Amino acid sequence: MGPDFSMEIGLGGIVAGVDEVGRGPWAGPVTACAVVLDPDCIPEGLNDSKKLTQARRDALAQMLLDCAEVSVGWASVEEIDALNIRQATFLAMSRAISGLKTTPSHALIDGNATPSGLSCASSCVVKGDALSVSIAAASIVAKVRRDSLMKELAVMHPGYGWDTNMGYGTAKHSDGLHHLGVTPHHRRSFAPIRKMLCG
Repeated sequence: MGPDFSMEIGLGGIVAGVDEVGRGPWAGPVTACAVVLDPDCIPEGLNDSKKLTQARRDALAQMLLDCAEVSVGWASVEEIDALNIRQATFLAMSRAISGLKTTPSHALIDGNATPSGLSCASSCVVKGDALSVSIAAASIVAKVRRDSLMKELAVMHPGYGWDTNMGYGTAKHSDGLHHLGVTPHHRRSFAPIRKMLCG
């Protein structure tokens, strides 16, 4: 049994689902997405993005862009290093919510904490992408957009495997770091990069 629309119905009003991708990688920005679904046009098969194939994620992301209100927010590597990854993630989420054309009355945010200072009421939902279709929709678009960016960066910086590892700390990424060094897209506050720079 996958996520459904019951939380949104229970809250009433305009409800945005919010999720992020990219907290753990050694390189690249953190990406958040906010989605307000049209109850009469909810694509079938919405689920936690990690449970879907790339082809299915890509297809669902396009459907969502066609029939839902979607906003993507980013926090840069520089912001991650200056703020820490938790606060940078909140910043990306806040940007995604504020980028919606319609201000939601409530935001359902995946995880165990919500950003402060939002323009609407909010609640956190642990494992929300498996419970709420709005959060699942946000997880899909966020992953598709960030993966696309990391593939572009992989062309500019070959040798780190970003087209397949998306900046996460795989053996290929580690090997690239040792042979090619640190790029401007690496998170210098993250331990493996910091150790290299300090070593």
